[in-house]
Amino acid sequence: GAPTISIFLKPPGVIAPGGSTTICCICQHSYGSFVLYKGGRRLHSPEQRGSRAEFSISNATYEDRGTYSCHYLEGGTVLARSQELEVSVEEFRLPRPNLSVLPGHKVTAGADVMFHCTSIHPSTGCFLYLEGQIRAQLLSRERGDYSLCHVQKGDSGRYSCQCYISASREWSAVSNTLDLVVR
Repeated sequence: GAPTISIFLKPPGVIAPGGSTTICCICQHSYGSFVLYKGGRRLHSPEQRGSRAEFSISNATYEDRGTYSCHYLEGGTVLARSQELEVSVEEFRLPRPNLSVLPGHKVTAGADVMFHCTSIHPSTGCFLYLEGQIRAQLLSRERGDYSLCHVQKGDSGRYSCQCYISASREWSAVSNTLDLVVR
């Protein structure tokens, strides 16, 4: 079958001006090449190691905002296109939240896990990120909690959260990271 590409930010989250992040593209096939596009415009080819390509954004500016996607080519033919990845650059004006997890970092498959992102500011919304995933989870506004029911091995990984006030487009820095291990 045709290969699929995943695209994600490492570390995930909204970037502050002057900050840095890496756009990662992964394809199961490893003998072709990757091309990164931003809003339909081809950028230079990212650094590639086997089935993984990385494109670094350092000293970010508002110019780096936009929609990115990766194409995977073999012999000049595009075999796969990734989903679109939105990169946001915003000033960090809110205090950095703290992420905690109950019952703990190490759980057994099938357990229920609760992530809690504490933000000092009452009217914030928060996102929960899992490194390697393009989609963030919006945390419940009232408590800043996110429950994962019946966790599986695939839920293991590095989590972080980030809060914002949508009315003023103010963001916090990204929280501490937590590694969840599902056994």
